[in-house]
Amino acid sequence: MLLLGGNVGDVAKKFSDVKQELQSLMSIVNKSKIITTPAWGNTNQADFLNQALLIKTDLSPDSLLKVILNIELKLGRVRQEKWGPRTIDIDILVYEDIVLETEHLTIPHKYLDQREFSLLGLVGVWSDWEHPTLHKTAIQLLEELK
Repeated sequence: MLLLGGNVGDVAKKFSDVKQELQSLMSIVNKSKIITTPAWGNTNQADFLNQALLIKTDLSPDSLLKVILNIELKLGRVRQEKWGPRTIDIDILVYEDIVLETEHLTIPHKYLDQREFSLLGLVGVWSDWEHPTLHKTAIQLLEELK
């Protein structure tokens, strides 16, 4: 499952562009509503739009990461500061029940259980998903966060 985010420029248009790029490489099975949430990490910036996408792909997690980084670059993403403003961000939140930690990729996403916007997106597309190490559903994690 992917999470789209952004708070600079026409973010809804960027989301549409991302989905178009992804559909040439994989299937988008479900998508959440687009939600507006306060910035996380660096809170001194504009609110973010976020949308979760449940995808079906034959790509490995590493290959999927390369694809989404290329899409971000193609759509004008410039990495200037950690948790800073951005035109588009695409995160891999979960990948089936895989647990993975490498230098470049952590699945489930490292901050998944700490970020309401991530959990809201996850609940919106895959509510019965269970965290493979915390052994709690997305709904339970969201309830605990609140």
